[in-house]
Amino acid sequence: MNKAEAENLDEWFPRGPLVPDEATKPARGETPIRLGVVVGGSLSRGLAVRMELGTPIEEMAVGRYVVIRGRDKRFFGMITDISLESSNPQIQVSPPDFSDPFMAKVYSGTATYGVLHVAPMLVIEEDGTARPVKTVPSHFTDVFAATADDVNAVFGQEDEVHFHVGSPIELEDTRVNLNLSRLVERSVGIFGKSGTGKSYLTRILISGIIEKNAAVNLIFDMHNDYGWEVINELGRRDKGLKQLFDDRVLIFTLDRESSERRNVRVDGEIRLSLREIEPEDLAMLRLTLDLSDSMVDTAYALHRHWGDEWIIKALSATPDEIEDLLERLNVHTGSLSALRRRLERFRRFPFIHSDRPDDSLNRLIAAIEAEKSVVLEFGRYGNALEAYILVANYLTRRIHDMYVEKMERSLGDRSMQPPQLLITIEEAHKFLDPQIARQTIFGTIAREMRKYNVTLLVVDQRPSAIDEEVMSQIGTRITALLDNERDIQAVLTGISGASSLREVLARLETKQQAIIMGHAVPMPVVIRPRDWGLDFYRALGYVEGEALKEKADEARRDLGGEGGPRRL
Repeated sequence: MNKAEAENLDEWFPRGPLVPDEATKPARGETPIRLGVVVGGSLSRGLAVRMELGTPIEEMAVGRYVVIRGRDKRFFGMITDISLESSNPQIQVSPPDFSDPFMAKVYSGTATYGVLHVAPMLVIEEDGTARPVKTVPSHFTDVFAATADDVNAVFGQEDEVHFHVGSPIELEDTRVNLNLSRLVERSVGIFGKSGTGKSYLTRILISGIIEKNAAVNLIFDMHNDYGWEVINELGRRDKGLKQLFDDRVLIFTLDRESSERRNVRVDGEIRLSLREIEPEDLAMLRLTLDLSDSMVDTAYALHRHWGDEWIIKALSATPDEIEDLLERLNVHTGSLSALRRRLERFRRFPFIHSDRPDDSLNRLIAAIEAEKSVVLEFGRYGNALEAYILVANYLTRRIHDMYVEKMERSLGDRSMQPPQLLITIEEAHKFLDPQIARQTIFGTIAREMRKYNVTLLVVDQRPSAIDEEVMSQIGTRITALLDNERDIQAVLTGISGASSLREVLARLETKQQAIIMGHAVPMPVVIRPRDWGLDFYRALGYVEGEALKEKADEARRDLGGEGGPRRL
């Protein structure tokens, strides 16, 4: 072969990774890495991409993004699996001797090669608009690793409604921005096994919602993780929402002693009256207190007979009064006795009393109406599941009634609408279990309350225990690692391309990785969440130390205070 023939072959068969022509380059002119070509697949099963000779397969990872540059369309997809293939089955039966580097190069990329399995997610139009994918590229279409420009074109820039929650894996300089307006329109779920960082994900999400004024938040803080600072696993003090947003967040507590011990500045203390607890509140505790249907029916009968004082009178009734009651109401003796024993548990909680209702609930509702986010700390009672469920249901039912009334009044005047409210609950499966979800206020909110400006943010490690109808109403799902097959199935139910995402979800890292799917993102995305630290605090406008002093001095100068009026 002469030199001219060799040069001609190099034109037809380039030796290194191919560089796209000017028509296929990203907007900023970056040169993406060519990974291979499409050799098969379908829209439902995904595409098979034969890897380019010389591209290290070990550098590929499930969850990474690729761009498929067709003749007329640009497809955006995700790697969902990686496999090793060979053109000759005998290679697997009798592998050749690869001790000779020359033989290894001869086989690599010809007789043996890597295949990427890619799920096409979006089609990017010429004007940059991203649309759901409805077709596939043709055979031998070039596939490139997605660049930062490609990802930014899909997820947009941070603005009044978009909030930066993290970065795609292996693209640390790229931002994934959630559309918070779409996020709070429907209920949200944050799932993951214990220890995967669900609380930090929740904090980041709520911080963005507060900063962008997307919704008012009511957070039932079971373990005091959100309101004030906590000590993380490394011994570092992480700031809470109250410290970052000051007067835009109020802290109420059920346990003032616990709050004072932790030096938390609370804005109010919640006290419940036995006179305000209704049978509906008790029905929520059916599983936690091991209440039978007969006991719940007895509670309703006592409420009809005694009214608001049904619990007080049931606990203080004498044997003669009990006997007379049994004759009047025709309830079972065993059910009444068992119900009284369970009602006795309420006396263990100092925040529940027999007095007339105070105005603590009204103050909390007033804060929400004033568009202040509220964190309700449970203190030492956070480990008592019956206390958490009782209080969360007690408050939410009343807030629900208030929102329904206000929304109906505002039908003729939109300015009277109450603010969008996002209610955050942990251990969500206890509220949304299939046996009780259809009778509880949380099930009602998940199914119907979007039209009343109320949605849920559910945080749970067992999504498979949540009612299927409720799960179908969760618009955006943010999921850390799950290792239970039923939980994985529950999270992926109703998600387009669920089969291809199963492998991605199962291979997330134990911490600091999550996949976001659903209403608030144009396509599923695997992210490394932002670090909860000083850089994040500053991005939200938080200042401390000398910076805080300088900001205060500047404010005084603007007002003509210390140092005289500021000169312009």
